[in-house]
Amino acid sequence: MSPIQLAVLALSLVAPAPKVSDLPGLDWPQWRGPNRDGISKETGLLKTWPKDGPKLLWTFEDTGIGFSSFSVVGNRLYTMGAQDPDNGDKEFVLATDTNTGKEVWRTTIGPFYQNSYGSGPRSTPTIDGDKLYALGAKGDLVCLTTVDGSKVWSKNLVSDFGGGVPNWGYSESVLIDGDKLIVTPGGNKGAMVALDKKTGDQIWRCEDAKDGANYSSVIIAEVGGIRHYVQQTSQHVIGVRASDGKLLWQRADISYRTAVIPTPIFFKDHVFVTSGYNAGCSLIKLSKDGDGVKAEKIYANKSIVNHHGGVIRVGEYVCGHSDAGGAWMCLEFMKSDKADGPEPASKFKFDKGSAVFADGALYCFGQGKGEVVKVSPSPDEWKEEGRFTLPKREPTRSKAGSVWAHPVIAHGKLFLRDQYYLFCYDVAAK
Repeated sequence: MSPIQLAVLALSLVAPAPKVSDLPGLDWPQWRGPNRDGISKETGLLKTWPKDGPKLLWTFEDTGIGFSSFSVVGNRLYTMGAQDPDNGDKEFVLATDTNTGKEVWRTTIGPFYQNSYGSGPRSTPTIDGDKLYALGAKGDLVCLTTVDGSKVWSKNLVSDFGGGVPNWGYSESVLIDGDKLIVTPGGNKGAMVALDKKTGDQIWRCEDAKDGANYSSVIIAEVGGIRHYVQQTSQHVIGVRASDGKLLWQRADISYRTAVIPTPIFFKDHVFVTSGYNAGCSLIKLSKDGDGVKAEKIYANKSIVNHHGGVIRVGEYVCGHSDAGGAWMCLEFMKSDKADGPEPASKFKFDKGSAVFADGALYCFGQGKGEVVKVSPSPDEWKEEGRFTLPKREPTRSKAGSVWAHPVIAHGKLFLRDQYYLFCYDVAAK
């Protein structure tokens, strides 16, 4: 049995969770899940799908324009949408009931953001207790209550922190770490800031990093007892100390260009980053250096050139779509016996898109047709276990845009979105 198959088996050999709708361990409270790694803790899911796919439980058709993914806590799903100037000229946060598909509340947070590739918000709300934190495409940052969506505080990354809206809108999903909210306004005043999550007041700003904001989201890394935040900006991957905002390290081992989108991966004191537009990927080794952190390049190549669907670490491998070769790849995470890094161990031909990992399988969501495939990845082969296509496609989507909202699995349900349409599928084994 291969290393990745052993890793998948270890993730799967857990007693099936009880069917309790508000079981915290099955929540998906933020972008890319509980640990920001694209991995769901779900078990007891369908191993194979019927010919037409899993059962569609409900469809919600008023999600609004946008590419935001979902946070799911208990029986509430939270996302973002917008209405164009002819229909309200607003961007909003939306809460729905995951059992019924009915709207619970929606709160306007800012004006409509227009873009030729697709308008509306791109970020995913972050849930922390009874509070929700969301970032709009024009930089409107809000704290709302999860009960009814009432506003606690609001800021704007441009007017309050001197940031600049990236070419395709702010897309970062903010990080909550203890009492701090971490976000990346970008700009000459400092790329990253920490705010008091209760008030929105600034705690510190990383003034040594002055890159413009791009589209990635921050993760937490702890090396030798030093907690810091890792982020991809428009020009670098950076590490910023959590306690005071000091820039600990920055690197540019791949040629960042146009847009930097995927979220970094931290594993065994190493950071893996990738970016599209022929930039490639790199592995960086981190080690404690006094009261700071040293960052050393292990490799930089084009094994995976991931545009915006993101990559997921499964055991000792990184899995995701690569524009280089036009297929999904398994890449050995730590392998560095070649100067230019490892080559993909296996490939799977499927539409470019995003994914979530749960109960031993990747759920890949193709951007072109809204097709979903369930597949078990392996360095030897990818075993397909079912596929289906969304029953409806958003007719008003920009011709330049695609199906870009990332999939989520929580509480035995698979959540998918194509602009206004939000779909909920039952993927729990009976």
